[in-house]
Amino acid sequence: MISTNWTKKTVLKRMKGRVQLFLGPWGVFLKGFIKHPMMVGSIVPSSSQTVKKMLAPVDWDNTKLFVEFGPGIGTFCQPILDLMRPDATLLVIDLNKDFIGYLRHNIRDSRFIAVHGSAAEVNAIINNFGFAHADYILSGLPFSTLPKDLGPIIAKETATAIRPGGAFLVYQFRARARDFMTPHFRRIVHGYSLWNILPCHLFWGWKD
Repeated sequence: MISTNWTKKTVLKRMKGRVQLFLGPWGVFLKGFIKHPMMVGSIVPSSSQTVKKMLAPVDWDNTKLFVEFGPGIGTFCQPILDLMRPDATLLVIDLNKDFIGYLRHNIRDSRFIAVHGSAAEVNAIINNFGFAHADYILSGLPFSTLPKDLGPIIAKETATAIRPGGAFLVYQFRARARDFMTPHFRRIVHGYSLWNILPCHLFWGWKD
């Protein structure tokens, strides 16, 4: 005889699968936000206008490795892949297993690598894949709400990972992200994207 508990678990699992299928990537994003609100930072993915403006200063002809922290459901991933050279690599890092699983399943590009890990370990991760440095690193991680001391560690490790002439690209709802960047990047350009929910600050920290 089938137990009542087993039946309930099966029904709930099927209902969960149907809801996720109905909601698509938005459902995955919402689930990720609910599970890790302090790490995701937003309940809505960035707009296409924000993506375009954030990536505009990148020198794609001289980009071999582009890294993204907290890719979520891949709002930036395909636009980056569309702009990258055929021999370049996009490496994304996220602590959320659901996001990494979703990206691995949906992005079929030999230039794409999704890693389940911490942005604080960026140097070890890129070295493990045979790279000495990254040309650009993009982050939408909410620096102002990250666990204590994690923000400064990520900023420092990021500055070490980026080659001279490269940049740290950051988009945030609060301007405080600049406080974490200032000790490591002498030239920081500040922009703003109104066409986003919510409007957000854009920063480009250039490594001399």
